[in-house]
Amino acid sequence: MEITFKDLIKLWGKPCNQKEIDLELPVGRISTDSRTIEKGDFFVPLVGNKFDAHDYLDMAFDLGIQAAVVSEKYNGLVPTCLPHWVVPDTLYAYQQIALLHRRNLSLPVVAVTGSVGKTTTRELIRAILSPLGEIVSSKGNENNDVGVPKTLLRGSETDAAFVIEMGMRGFGQITRLSRVAEPDIAVITNVGQAHIGILGSRENIAKAKSEITSFLSPDGVVIIPFGDYILEKALLEKWSGRIVRVEIEGFSLNCLDGNNEHFAFQDIEPDYISQIDMQNNFILFEGKKFKLPLEGRHNAMNFLLALTVATELGLSIKKLDQLKINMPIGRNRLVDCGQYLVLDETYNASPESVIASLELLVSKPGRHFAVLGTMLELGSESILLHQKVLKKAIELGLSGIVFVSCGEESNIIKKTIKELPNHDVVSTPKDAAMSLLPWLSPGDNILIKGSRKLELEKVLPYLQK
Repeated sequence: MEITFKDLIKLWGKPCNQKEIDLELPVGRISTDSRTIEKGDFFVPLVGNKFDAHDYLDMAFDLGIQAAVVSEKYNGLVPTCLPHWVVPDTLYAYQQIALLHRRNLSLPVVAVTGSVGKTTTRELIRAILSPLGEIVSSKGNENNDVGVPKTLLRGSETDAAFVIEMGMRGFGQITRLSRVAEPDIAVITNVGQAHIGILGSRENIAKAKSEITSFLSPDGVVIIPFGDYILEKALLEKWSGRIVRVEIEGFSLNCLDGNNEHFAFQDIEPDYISQIDMQNNFILFEGKKFKLPLEGRHNAMNFLLALTVATELGLSIKKLDQLKINMPIGRNRLVDCGQYLVLDETYNASPESVIASLELLVSKPGRHFAVLGTMLELGSESILLHQKVLKKAIELGLSGIVFVSCGEESNIIKKTIKELPNHDVVSTPKDAAMSLLPWLSPGDNILIKGSRKLELEKVLPYLQK
């Protein structure tokens, strides 16, 4: 069902510069990008820190838009004869349109958040639900105030479901995204240390992640890993509906937190308990064996969350051997560099995700090296968490680490990794490659992982040569 002028009049009243408009006429494709406007589009000029798309209203009009919204703060002239609504905030108006579209389609919406594994879990859910039909899911970094409505507006009546990723760097952000999407199922992959420098504690991170339930359907469900009692406490304050808890025997991602008090939640039991066989690469779920589509125990948990979503939506899961997982570059990517095997995890890093990747690295036969980088946004916990991660790497028996530092932790890191056979602390990806290459022999395995700012993917070409 397409959005009509009548729908928008119900939202904002009659437009300015109104001409004879058929109220049942569709408003056209919703566009926020003046570079891709087509005749008949509806233009939403967004405003950022370094741009104001209102500057392109005249150009958009010349290209044939049939209507627009305009910020009440805009002081320029609006093209004569262009029907438009004056609104307090064009971004909020964009989100209102997306929510209207979501309600018109009435497709099931699965929302995914978490400190680690959001994108992987999103892609696993999308793949598992594909037998239902076309699944509209977030692309790239469409997990924010602009990206979530953009994803929703891609949906059509011929699609089967939405899978929406929701990111955050502070309180209130996921509440806004939940309001736009009105999910039916919410998945919280975990609550780790990412962004602890902004939010201050895992308790606060759990509260921010629990905002995903703010506009969750009252009949909906939250799916979470069993045993995270900080998350349980946060949800208890926010959500009174169903919670489904899943567990893999003997596995927990929150390996860095020693303060996970559970005395208040001793009566809680997992709803789904799975076993994994990493040697033979399968998971046992509800009496059925499934091949794990991605390597690593952490990805087995992501897969379990996705299987649970499918079960909650009533999908009969039988055979999943041919799942097509479209992982973005820099996430869960094994790169064969001829003499070396590289685990490319260069997209980003948090303490929990680095440890999970290190554990996957050492499961490979041969020697193990890592190019690691500063994990950002850890605040006052930064040095302690870097030490914990590096001590775990030493415990796992790595043959060497090159650390790319962009912070004040360089001296501490040098002292921490000096007991390794090979170790260095550098400041650029090129320097990291130059340090690493003399250590390597054919058959070695290398993990590359650090915060996005460091651009550690620039190490890869040196290994591929």
